Amino acid sequence: VQLQASGGGLVQPGGSLRLSCVASGRRFSNNGMGWFRQAPGKEREFVSDISWNGGNTHYADSVKGRFTISRDNVKNTVYLQMNALKPEDTAVYSCAASLYSIGSGSTGGYAYWGQGTQVTVSS
Repeated sequence: VQLQASGGGLVQPGGSLRLSCVASGRRFSNNGMGWFRQAPGKEREFVSDISWNGGNTHYADSVKGRFTISRDNVKNTVYLQMNALKPEDTAVYSCAASLYSIGSGSTGGYAYWGQGTQVTVSS
């Protein structure tokens, strides 16, 4: 089982990026998915999660109104659209898959983790 995140890069403040997380090895169409991030010297923190059918989503307060999580179960892919990026959004972003139909705000709620993609917001 592999989760591969991509789409990161260097962007100016106020810019946008779209992260993708493709799952291989098994289907996750019945599983909640989540995005987490970890900045240098800081603990991994919750960003967003989505239920198996996309019907329920949650966001960290710091990204609410700027980030949007979505999924395409046919492509076995989850996305994170990030708008109005700020320097404090700089981190390695990782996706994760839950064993349950919903996501979680806690890292303990996930059984599978991807490698992560670097997002740097700087002028």
